[in-house]
Amino acid sequence: MTTENHTEIGWELYRSYLGVLEEGSLSGAARALGIAQPTVGRHIDALEKALGVALFTRSQTGLLPTDAARALHPFAQAMSSSAAALKRAAESQGSGIKGTVRITASEVMGVEVLPPIVAQLQTRYPDLKVELVLSNRVQDLLQREADIAVRMTQPKQEQLIARRVGQVDLGLHAHTRYLERRGTPQTLDALAQHALIGFDEESAFVRAARKGFALWQRDAFALRTDSDVAQLALIRAGCGIGICQNALAARDPQLVHLLPGSFTLGLETWLTMHEDLRNTPRCKVTFDALLQGLQAYMGA
Repeated sequence: MTTENHTEIGWELYRSYLGVLEEGSLSGAARALGIAQPTVGRHIDALEKALGVALFTRSQTGLLPTDAARALHPFAQAMSSSAAALKRAAESQGSGIKGTVRITASEVMGVEVLPPIVAQLQTRYPDLKVELVLSNRVQDLLQREADIAVRMTQPKQEQLIARRVGQVDLGLHAHTRYLERRGTPQTLDALAQHALIGFDEESAFVRAARKGFALWQRDAFALRTDSDVAQLALIRAGCGIGICQNALAARDPQLVHLLPGSFTLGLETWLTMHEDLRNTPRCKVTFDALLQGLQAYMGA
């Protein structure tokens, strides 16, 4: 891969390249970016010429990325994140709390816990905009993929501000409809006779759970999904027995906490952001609101 003018390549060319990489076609990228398809095509041609490499090959299903295109992806994605962070910073300039703050959290936290906190935040600061990135993948705060993260592991990077919020306690739960139909297990061994709700692909969390619960194996599950939100929905629907946050289950009197003396699991919860944002008003008020709201949730 050779090029002499990397510094002269405009961001719009990389933006179109990312669009084609993510959408798989010129037309898809054009729709996603809100520009004309011929413009996307010209951008790809210009970028390939500037870099001296082919980025895509045509196929019956669209445009396929070459090895060079895949190699460039993390660097172009970092540029995209930085451009978005720059825009958020620019929007927040001036007096008052305004602009956009980007928060990343797990699916369950984002769907079940954060919305009331965000609602109170926007009541106090109506000019503040919030972006929620819901994923169990750890977003990279150093690359500015998000401004603030709610994480279940302590961050190790020195450039990040980290505040321990508390511990989220997990337990086994089932809906009363399920228990009326199948009975209530009295021991962990008895769970082998029940419909268990669990994961499809193993993760670090799963391995931690299995240390105190050997039955928590993929083959033992009657229902499998890697979505925490889907697992919670299956528990609420009366499909079987699964692991969920005790504080969430306590909101529904029809959900029963099973075998609390035999199985428990705690997740340390941390609130983090890049140290460069510590004095940014939009991030500071959001960080403080999240900390207060999450501590109240865990205390409940």
